[in-house]
Amino acid sequence: MSASDFTLAELLIVACSEAWRGNGEVVATGIGPIPRIAAGLAKLTHTPELMMTDGEAFLVEEPVPLGPRGDYKPRFAGYLPFSRFFDAAVWSGKRHAMVTPTQLDRFGQTNISCLGPDYRQPKVQMLGARGFPGNSISHINSMFLPQHSKRVFVEGEVDMVSSVGYNPARTKGVNTDHLDLRLIVTDLAVMDFGGPDHAIRVVSLHPGVTLDEVQEATGFPLAVADEVRETPAPTAEQLAIIRRLDPHDIRAGVIKGNPVGIRERA
Repeated sequence: MSASDFTLAELLIVACSEAWRGNGEVVATGIGPIPRIAAGLAKLTHTPELMMTDGEAFLVEEPVPLGPRGDYKPRFAGYLPFSRFFDAAVWSGKRHAMVTPTQLDRFGQTNISCLGPDYRQPKVQMLGARGFPGNSISHINSMFLPQHSKRVFVEGEVDMVSSVGYNPARTKGVNTDHLDLRLIVTDLAVMDFGGPDHAIRVVSLHPGVTLDEVQEATGFPLAVADEVRETPAPTAEQLAIIRRLDPHDIRAGVIKGNPVGIRERA
């Protein structure tokens, strides 16, 4: 397979889909185009028992394509309005969400609330913590970051802790049995929380990316797996599913310039 056969966005979708491998009957929630397509890809390939919603009020067995649907009509498998979603999936732990925080620190604390050293007078006001505090301790969470940089992977703590992480300074004496952070996918690498004290660890590098490049784009020292592999390229079957789930190529707009999936080293 040549570099022109798939884009970086498609490589990332396949990498993100692995977060849900073997999860069982949980609701797969992908926030944003790439995580959403990835959740659908996971259900249609390696983990068919995943539950999915149409993004509104129904469960579906067949992932709903992104964008205008034309004559396509979703086939509903059950009713799951917002009011029931919390009891049925969130608070019960029957959910695995993939989110995109604005900031992330070494131990998985995220920020979607505000930027600046004083949260009472922020430089930038964003969403607020929203459901992140409760979600982070109620069910599985993974992250997708489309632009790996020190502005995202920050030195020290995030400016405003919107969701719980493994920070030993904050979790000492706290029961963290329900905290389950799984995977981080960026435009450079795939990481998990397998480092010392659950610190972020590099487990695979995208084709053409070096470990030095990933570390240079990160504001804290990264742990590294004993064997760092290359992120697998999409198969022909996976590409066909991705393009069916995203017929309008919305995925291309997520990554700046959306280059080819295999980048040449300088």
